[in-house]
Amino acid sequence: MPPMTEQKTDRDFRPDADWWRGAVIYQIYPRSFQDQNGDGIGDLVGITERLEYVADLGVDAIWLSPFFTSPMKDFGYDVSNYRDVDPIFGTLGDFDRLVEKAHSLGLKVIIDQVISHCSDKHPWFQESRVSRTNDRSDWFVWADPNPDGTPPNNWLSIFGGSAWTWDSRRMQYYLHNFLASQPDLNFHNPAVQDALLDIMRFWLERGIDGFRLDTVNFYFHSEGLESNPVVKAEDFNASTAPAVNPYNFQEHLYDKSRPENLKFLQRLRALMDEYPGKTTVGEIGDSQHQLDIMAQYTSGNDKLHMAYTFDYLGGSFDAKHFRQSIDATEAGAPGGWICLAFSNHDVVRHASRWATHGQQDQFVRLASTLLLSMKGSVCLYQGEELGLTEAELSFEDLVDPYGIEFWPEFKGRDGCRTPMVWQSTAPLGGFSTAAKSWLPVPFDHLGRAADLQIASNDSVLHHYRAMLSFRKQHPALQQGGIKTLDAPEGVLAFTRAAKGETLFCAFNMTDQPVTYALPEGMELRPSGAPGISEEPVGGSLSLGPFAAYIGTLAGR
Repeated sequence: MPPMTEQKTDRDFRPDADWWRGAVIYQIYPRSFQDQNGDGIGDLVGITERLEYVADLGVDAIWLSPFFTSPMKDFGYDVSNYRDVDPIFGTLGDFDRLVEKAHSLGLKVIIDQVISHCSDKHPWFQESRVSRTNDRSDWFVWADPNPDGTPPNNWLSIFGGSAWTWDSRRMQYYLHNFLASQPDLNFHNPAVQDALLDIMRFWLERGIDGFRLDTVNFYFHSEGLESNPVVKAEDFNASTAPAVNPYNFQEHLYDKSRPENLKFLQRLRALMDEYPGKTTVGEIGDSQHQLDIMAQYTSGNDKLHMAYTFDYLGGSFDAKHFRQSIDATEAGAPGGWICLAFSNHDVVRHASRWATHGQQDQFVRLASTLLLSMKGSVCLYQGEELGLTEAELSFEDLVDPYGIEFWPEFKGRDGCRTPMVWQSTAPLGGFSTAAKSWLPVPFDHLGRAADLQIASNDSVLHHYRAMLSFRKQHPALQQGGIKTLDAPEGVLAFTRAAKGETLFCAFNMTDQPVTYALPEGMELRPSGAPGISEEPVGGSLSLGPFAAYIGTLAGR
């Protein structure tokens, strides 16, 4: 009789449910990553062909910005069919092959879900606007005018003007927090919630590993339609919208960030928990209350897994701002989990937003070391690993409606969305064989093309790869706690600790050298971190301009 073998259960094959905690996610903007069919616009097949490059970076997952069927008024963030791929990008079959290839390379796949609003071309809205009595008449936010014909309240659109647009068919206004062609769905209607959750199940069944939830705090509005109050002068900031946008003049108490959202997020989490190892990361845009909202949305293991705010997608690059943000997060959301990012498809690339002229490479290396050392999961935006800067575009080149509306004080988002540069000597940087790409390829980006940096051991790209590898070797950096330390002006210092390991991290965030007298009794051993300053001598650490140091606490 042959020996009995141990029977494996389903539990033995379950994926790591916490893979997202401390993971590094690489954001791909599909229009601008790689054009395979030669029409000047990136596509899914092009992404699939470039996945080895992404895997070689050492990241854990990719996040795909929207690729769904869309009129492209907001370049995919206006969805007209949630269950299909826009022909510009390919087919569902192309998507399935992308997921298969990514998984074979050890990469998870996260996709954008834009469910706070859809396109006005979506069949749901086309039916809703026909009458006040049809089956989907209350799937969107409709309101009667004031007696004088004006909109029902003072709510503003982030993209400019009133958040209300008149519809002559129903003789009512409909709500849109963004473009008038992006009507807001009515989450107070359970049928709307059911339909959206069913769409998310559709993609989970196709094998995706999670969702990035666009404008996750915009889902609900106050049914009382109260006007928003004027923001207090001391609370005014331009982290959610550019400073020239009157949207910032209001405290958005009634048009977003409503308490009803918590119950929907619990429904969403219940769906996600049916699929072990899947994750959610929410985008929270609220200038006055974002930390409180993040704490609410990510606490308790029954809502979002993680969320990202705009603390580091704006603000200043200085030690004071960063320490305040870290300390505030630790105090205000101790049970939450943040997703960190310095750049994405909506903001000026940080290499331009923060860098001191003439020291760009030093700055970019420091920024990457800092980002990958802070507590939280991390999103890297395509091209930042090359040190790409914000493209300077003429008004005639703009396609972003946001930039066109607020030009020239705010130039929109096109400057961070220009195509990736793969080959320094190829037309359009190897992005496309077309005569012209949907946005221009900046000439100065060609000198930072991937092929040049792959061939150079001291490139920014190689630093990213080395730092990502270092992060994976140290649990303290992936999932450890964080404690900020007093340091000289301009220096951010903290410790990260987990599983018996404590790392001391110090970052000179200025363009001048700094000497840092270490805390009394602190003994450090070399950590092997890439590109760091020399080891301390006599209890003193010398940090050059935009220099970093990471050491291991002796005995820890």
